[in-house]
Amino acid sequence: MPSATPFTRRGALAALLLPLALWAGAAQAADLAEIKKRGYLVVVTEDDFKPFEFIKDGKPTGFNHEMVDALRKVAPFEIRQEILPWPGILAGVATGKYDISITAVLMTKERTQSLDFTSPIADATHYYVKRKDDGSIKSIKDLNGKTVGVQTGSAFLSRLPELQAMLAKEGGKIGKVVEYASYPEAYQDLALKRTDYVINTVINLKALVAEKPAVFELGSAVSGNSYPAWAVKKGNTELLKFMNDFIAAQKANGTMPALQKKWFGESFNLPVSYTPEQ
Repeated sequence: MPSATPFTRRGALAALLLPLALWAGAAQAADLAEIKKRGYLVVVTEDDFKPFEFIKDGKPTGFNHEMVDALRKVAPFEIRQEILPWPGILAGVATGKYDISITAVLMTKERTQSLDFTSPIADATHYYVKRKDDGSIKSIKDLNGKTVGVQTGSAFLSRLPELQAMLAKEGGKIGKVVEYASYPEAYQDLALKRTDYVINTVINLKALVAEKPAVFELGSAVSGNSYPAWAVKKGNTELLKFMNDFIAAQKANGTMPALQKKWFGESFNLPVSYTPEQ
């Protein structure tokens, strides 16, 4: 069940990560030399974050899955992929259980303490989405005091002060924050009028509205620039370079822009590197 208290589930998640890290002990993510020696790279991908990665008709699909397919064609080692729910993915990479997360991980200052990020793979500024028949929300100021749904562990939780500042200018404030294990659950509750709006990246919300235009309507930006990337354990520099070289090559040969166009409706002029301020 989703929590109705701001940050409660996030705090609980953080509390769970410490024992996990202690359980992992001296676990070390394999460096590139070890990966080449053993002959495989362990990749973890989320299972329900459309259009980046999701399951359709029992098969994994989406932008990142096609990028993994492209990686398989050029990597000098086997790609062993595990597809899991979001909770635990970042902890698994940070503790060395997985070599890399090839999923849409938003870069945040907090996450850079335990992870290193590749070049950005998309533009993912946060927007809000509402029910199409909800005439009470026409702009940011109308979000005052209303109930918002977000995913547990979402990077946007650390950026809520940006939305709070926007609302404060209009004399308003953020209402109750409800956290969900997955975004499909959040969208369902929004449709059922259990929440008033949901916040996610503009790419994900455009996909949602395109799929269900009679139910949902896209709002406006509620944060500054955000970029998703792939993540490796902090300090795994050679693997990070290998993956950045792969991304650069896929940009140059046109594969990555074509996949962005296919899955996001547009390609992006992205920075080669990005240092998050929040």
